[in-house]
Amino acid sequence: MAGAREQARWSRARLGRGGPPLDLLTARFDRHVYAPHAHDEYTVGVTVGGLEVIAYRGGHIHSGPGSIVVLEPGEVHTGGPAAPEGYSYRALYAAPNLLTDGTRTDTVLPHFREPVLDDPELAAALRAAHTDLARCPDPLEAESRLPWLLTALARRHSTARAADDTVPGAGRVARVVRDRLADELLAPPSLAALAADLGLSRYQLLRAFRTSTGMPPYAWLAQHRVARARGLLDAGLRPAEVAALVGFADQAHLTRWFRRVLGVTPAAYRNSVQDRTG
Repeated sequence: MAGAREQARWSRARLGRGGPPLDLLTARFDRHVYAPHAHDEYTVGVTVGGLEVIAYRGGHIHSGPGSIVVLEPGEVHTGGPAAPEGYSYRALYAAPNLLTDGTRTDTVLPHFREPVLDDPELAAALRAAHTDLARCPDPLEAESRLPWLLTALARRHSTARAADDTVPGAGRVARVVRDRLADELLAPPSLAALAADLGLSRYQLLRAFRTSTGMPPYAWLAQHRVARARGLLDAGLRPAEVAALVGFADQAHLTRWFRRVLGVTPAAYRNSVQDRTG
């Protein structure tokens, strides 16, 4: 990181169509030190490189690559580089209710006795979700991934107790959600709205869907969209046209998922189909 230019880039995801916003920060600093401040939300960060020092709860904590940092709402803190090469991190700012769904915390918010956490699996998942959503803030993807990961964070590392994971009729719940997502391909409903219709919490809906299908709702919908896109490409439409017709944000979003599912880009697939036809 030596000689790297300082940068801070904000982006905003929405948790479902018309849902609440969630801010994401990608930052790299070698000199900047934050003034003392606090947030109304939980600050959840993953250190990517270098070493950071944070004044917090009357002392100082240090975070290195792969560490998760959780700062609770209302806690005054500062942050800055702890080494000459500086540090870089990804952070998101989560409303408290995103950490209480799936836990038994009726009135007391999850408390993290240790603000710096060693959980490589969860750190990697948080970093990947942050990267993907900062690049393409798809509302359904944000709502499928972030609440699930934040609930896992609270259940693994806070004082909150895990709620019962059992969801009666999980298969029926998954079928209802799949049908609604397929029927409303271009503007899928929020998971919060679907959960309310089914008398469930969003976490319960996500749990039932993952248990029944082996994947979160956004991934199921993306694969359904890829299948629809494949038929349109077979018919000779261009990838840019197809992306809009099946509900992807743009051609890059279509390409990312098409390659994940089928191993090739939409353009390469279309060309190969046309060659065979010719």
